[in-house]
Amino acid sequence: MMCEQTGEEIDWDRCPPELDDFPDTVQTALGIFYTLGDRVYADVGFTGKDYTNFDFILEFYMVTEKATKDWILEIILFLETRQIRRSQDQIKSEMDKIKRK
Repeated sequence: MMCEQTGEEIDWDRCPPELDDFPDTVQTALGIFYTLGDRVYADVGFTGKDYTNFDFILEFYMVTEKATKDWILEIILFLETRQIRRSQDQIKSEMDKIKRK
């Protein structure tokens, strides 16, 4: 670890959380999020996740309760929104670079 090399004490408040620090439903939501396919177009970028197999994936992860399904979907939509925004910002940045030349 870096702290061991520098001789510093570990400040656990500054360490990012690990996956095990999150509740099981959040871990499941992350697993499902990364299992879903991406819809990406060259001129537009990332437009969102492909929810075609969403019900099958929920069944695979043994998610049966409606409240849990809704919570997982809410987490996935939050992550998807952030990923779309990041993709749009990256495309805008690339377009700005092209315009400056």
